[in-house]
Amino acid sequence: MRGIRVARRNVLLGTALMFLMTGCTSFKENMMVNTAKLMGKHGKSVVNRYPDPEQMRAAMPVMIIQSDMFLEMAPNDPELLLSASELNGGYAMFLQETDKKRSAAYYEKAKNYALRILTRNETFQEALGQSDEEYQEALLSFDKEDVPALFALLSATLGWISTSSADNPAALLDLPKVEAIMDRIMVLDDTYRYGGVHAVMATYHSARPVMFGGNLEKAKFHFEEAFRISERKYLMWLVFYAKYYAFSIQDRDLFVGTLQEVLDAPGNLLPEQNLANEIAKTKAAELLEQVDDQF
Repeated sequence: MRGIRVARRNVLLGTALMFLMTGCTSFKENMMVNTAKLMGKHGKSVVNRYPDPEQMRAAMPVMIIQSDMFLEMAPNDPELLLSASELNGGYAMFLQETDKKRSAAYYEKAKNYALRILTRNETFQEALGQSDEEYQEALLSFDKEDVPALFALLSATLGWISTSSADNPAALLDLPKVEAIMDRIMVLDDTYRYGGVHAVMATYHSARPVMFGGNLEKAKFHFEEAFRISERKYLMWLVFYAKYYAFSIQDRDLFVGTLQEVLDAPGNLLPEQNLANEIAKTKAAELLEQVDDQF
């Protein structure tokens, strides 16, 4: 019996040693990936609450490199891909006014990360590269749980079009897909990101000329819905309202009054979105300085 126990112990010890020799790297990688997910979950909260946009802008390139490193270990992990898409899209927004070429590159990267999540859906994957009608039909296969990835794709695609279409007019061919994504999110969850899809829809209709599908009545309706859902606490929607809608109808008082509302908002208006609101205040101040050039 003692010999059997010794033999069994030796087998278990040998198995453990084999695991350590052959599986250690994989085990460490899994631990690092799980750590990355925890960092992403809690780190997003820290980033969103951060009150200093310039410091965050300086930190983002390092965060993006770190995100890319984690994706090397788990290239198909949807949580890491979503985090990477949002991170690259956020940095692209910082660059949008000063370096359109780099901004477009980061928006495209964000777009591709979101697509890697969504193309796990075979119906959607098969519709890529097909007609706009087939693309729209494939979007019907997504549910509410897919809204974060759909919104990431929407934001990144619009950013990519706006920053690259001057050099690449073919980018405008994605506009019907953008409209289809907006319509699907509107059905699945129009409250996501403080009514973000309403703000995007409103901006879209405000910025486009009527002859190309713009509609100021729809724009006003969707801005009002975004304000209702966000309780006017997510200040970026107010900036978009002034920059696009008030400018389109050439209402100087509305433009100035809305931007002043942003600047007068208290710092703790929406603590979980301090960073976005501080960025909105910076943009509001910049737009107010240009008021005489706009009207």
